[in-house]
Amino acid sequence: MTPRTLKLVLAYDGTDFHGWQRQEGVRTAQEDVEAVLRRILRHPLALNGASRTDAGVHARGQVASLTTTAPIPLQNLWRAIGHHLPPDIALVQITRADPGFHASRDAHGKLYRYRIFNTTRRPTEQHLARYTWHVWYPLDVSRMRAAAAELIGTHDFAAFASQGSPRSTTVRTVQRIGIRRRGHEVLIDVEGDGFLYNQVRNMVGTLYEIGRGHWEPLRIRDILASGDRRQAGLTAPPQGLCLQWVRYGPAREVPDGAR
Repeated sequence: MTPRTLKLVLAYDGTDFHGWQRQEGVRTAQEDVEAVLRRILRHPLALNGASRTDAGVHARGQVASLTTTAPIPLQNLWRAIGHHLPPDIALVQITRADPGFHASRDAHGKLYRYRIFNTTRRPTEQHLARYTWHVWYPLDVSRMRAAAAELIGTHDFAAFASQGSPRSTTVRTVQRIGIRRRGHEVLIDVEGDGFLYNQVRNMVGTLYEIGRGHWEPLRIRDILASGDRRQAGLTAPPQGLCLQWVRYGPAREVPDGAR
């Protein structure tokens, strides 16, 4: 059969996963999805994921790709995969992509959203404890926005990178950081071309220190210049973070059944 490259968009509650990437002896989102795909497609396979979300981090728009020779129509695949996935994972979309499409290498940008439950009331009242960071201190959003403006652009983000995932360079580009209140929540949207290990959570932890008045907004400049992780804020807890979407270039999808 003619091989097909498939693009999957997945959503999952990361609470009970040890991240996306397959690891020995722990439950991961990649491993659960691969197990279902092998059962349906009936051949060995390995998914390529766009983002290696950490333990406890959620996703609304994780993208994965694979190649298969199974002739099952996409609509039937969507139904079968969705039926067999565990309750904390959902297949949002499955399409056929150009041969050679790779979910990680072809990604042009990603958007992460961090949710802070900023009130003395507990997030459990609104069933949000699994999806937000509970911060009791009042946060000054205007101060956080002023600090976030210093992070936009192309910088060496070594001071915001935790050890554990070696990279050839710590230079990244952050295109946008949006910070707003929604009810009791402070939402922080971070869009960039790619991120270092724990970069977004470390940035949020730094903005938290500024929002509560511990540091001045312009401290961001000194943190960036230092390249020293110890100069930045704490690593915000994982449950507040969610991968919203992954952006690619011009559409590379092809009709199912094309040769």
